[in-house]
Amino acid sequence: MSRDRIGYVVKMYPRFSETFVVSEIIARERRGADIRIFSLRPTTDARFHDTLSQVAAPVEQVPRAAKASEMWELLRRAEPELPLLPDALGELLAAEHDDAGQAVELALAIRRHGITRLHAHFASVATTVARLASRLTGIPYAFTAHAKDLFHESVDPADIDRKIADASHVVTVSDFNVRHLRARYPAADRTPVRRVYNGIDLERFVYDPRREGESGILAVGRLVEKKGFADLIAASAMLRDAGRPTPCRIVGGGDLEDALRGLAARLGLDDLVTFTGPLPQREVRAELARARVFVAPCVVGADGNADGLPTVLLEAMAIGTPCISTDVTGITEAVRDGDTGLVVPQRAPRALAAAIERILDEPALAARLAASARDLVAAEFDVRRQSARLEEVA
Repeated sequence: MSRDRIGYVVKMYPRFSETFVVSEIIARERRGADIRIFSLRPTTDARFHDTLSQVAAPVEQVPRAAKASEMWELLRRAEPELPLLPDALGELLAAEHDDAGQAVELALAIRRHGITRLHAHFASVATTVARLASRLTGIPYAFTAHAKDLFHESVDPADIDRKIADASHVVTVSDFNVRHLRARYPAADRTPVRRVYNGIDLERFVYDPRREGESGILAVGRLVEKKGFADLIAASAMLRDAGRPTPCRIVGGGDLEDALRGLAARLGLDDLVTFTGPLPQREVRAELARARVFVAPCVVGADGNADGLPTVLLEAMAIGTPCISTDVTGITEAVRDGDTGLVVPQRAPRALAAAIERILDEPALAARLAASARDLVAAEFDVRRQSARLEEVA
């Protein structure tokens, strides 16, 4: 029997914030998977993580037809190679022209490279294109659903249901998401929906139970509403006002950077809150090792957007940094209050400040939470285990 060749379809590759995609591909390749990556957009990131060099899979940029004449030429070229094209023409005409054109280009590419199945990350444009390419070739597709692609107000339920119905199976990153999909989409009663946590490489996040953090509070993530960093800044002000001024480092960049810097300045926190900008993964690991407490104050945004289960939170747990997060989506599947970390309500800076103070003042509690967190990550979030699980559900 011929070996499977998996086409990974992503909107953009590489993407600085999507370390979980790179880790997953590396782990699957180590298990012998034959992978080719198809990127729908050229990367806009100027910096890349050091793990990128470990990916063996070739990357192909899927062309985009810029003019109607180019689209017609593409269809003429594709017609003799894609016998299913006439049957799929109605769906292509109903799709956005970029998606339709890239689906045809992807279909030609997967035939050219002998791809036997497709896997898309995120239920949005990558799955749109993968699904259409599947219709054009008969090659099955699956997809991984994460967070924004499920919870943002712009999500079209009919579109998601159609993608689930046509997929060979669906993967998602938390039990919370599984329940959400099964409750909202009728197609999830027929198509297998499986939870496979985003995994991390435990060899890169070494646990040291004897270390003591020295740099105070750390938070890492894009500077957008759903990360809840405004609540962390407010909590930092409360700690200072209570006589516990604690340095806080926020790693990341994003649309709210000016607003968050302005909030810190208005609260008189310029000497306590530091914005580092985005950092490569090796520097993030160093920040995690130095921190006394890692905080992920996630919230559900006004647009419905929410984090699924932030990878950097798992990395902090793996390395042994005590963690605090909120009761949003699937986060409590990893951060279990009083067991593997502390959980506070979202948008509750006073509760957040109190939790930070507990970690700082109770070293025995901090050590116990950190040890339990590492055990949980090793048992449930090891990328090697997750890559095997992906093969099981395929």
